[in-house]
Amino acid sequence: MAKGQIRPRRSTGPVVAVTGAATGAGRALTARLAGSDEIRKVVAIDGHRGDVPDVIWRVVDVRDPLLSNRLSDVDVIVHLDVERSPEVNHRERRTYNIRGAQTVVTAAGAARVRRVVLVTSAMVYGALADNPVPLPEDAALQGEPNSSLVGDYLEIEELAARAPVTHPGMTVTVLRPAALVGPGIDTVVTRHFEAPRLLAVKGSASRWQFCHIDDLVAALELAALGKVSGVVGVGSDGWLEQDKVEELTGKRRFELPAVITFGTAQRLHRIGVTPAPATDLQYVVYPWVVDCATLRDAGWKPAYDNASALTALIEETAGRHAVAGRRLGGKEATMATAAGATVAVIGAAAVVRRARRKRRI
Repeated sequence: MAKGQIRPRRSTGPVVAVTGAATGAGRALTARLAGSDEIRKVVAIDGHRGDVPDVIWRVVDVRDPLLSNRLSDVDVIVHLDVERSPEVNHRERRTYNIRGAQTVVTAAGAARVRRVVLVTSAMVYGALADNPVPLPEDAALQGEPNSSLVGDYLEIEELAARAPVTHPGMTVTVLRPAALVGPGIDTVVTRHFEAPRLLAVKGSASRWQFCHIDDLVAALELAALGKVSGVVGVGSDGWLEQDKVEELTGKRRFELPAVITFGTAQRLHRIGVTPAPATDLQYVVYPWVVDCATLRDAGWKPAYDNASALTALIEETAGRHAVAGRRLGGKEATMATAAGATVAVIGAAAVVRRARRKRRI
């Protein structure tokens, strides 16, 4: 076969396009679909060409209104070009994520793509002390529509709900994974496990559920094939109690009253010390475990349980240090590790006091 040619396929299955196909989850899904006998053709879409063979590469920004011209032969599009990094300015991230989802859905409608698959997060349910464990997939969305990544997800969810009305004949499937872990995943939640101690709120019981990126990709394949639809929770079976998390990580908890935890975190975010608003801390102290009934009924089984997913996270973040979602380096990391979370919190309060004094001058 000549270089650059696509191997012939006998499948009568769908032509599936994947955005963000050059890296991360997009690359993993593209490679998986390329090896599937149920997929007729894979169209890989990204701003630059990736290294997955046996697919058709179309180099285009998914925020380009002309994207529809590249989807004329596509039956299904899976949108994975999403920015999650805590390091990105929240306005830039919001623009990137929402414009991307809007353009993909609009372009898919114009090109008569019959199925769109979007990925948000189980974070849209909100992390509340009195959440049922687990949450049913049709539970109310109680996440805060603020400047955090959760706010992005909630806007994407609204877009998904409107799309079938705006574009008759289109179906939209939304996957809501639990706390994502795996190669390249860097979020406020994963950074929680880079801290010297694990933050906990007095009087509240944490419950931890994870979703390894490999299990998300397996679920996305089912969604691309139309074997699951609607709202789909994705995560390892069950959950881990805080004591088990401490045993697996080798880190002890550091407990504070809720009013101090969230009050201090919000002040630090307001003056720019930490990247995420205080509401993001709710996702590391309160439960947001989701039931994966739709996938379970489709015969899907996660390859990772919560313990092995957490172990993979610890291995991935080894050598990194963060406090309250802020990545530390050099002397800061050494001081935080040596002093522990107590000093880190006291130091954070000192930063607030210094900032207040400067404003008075």
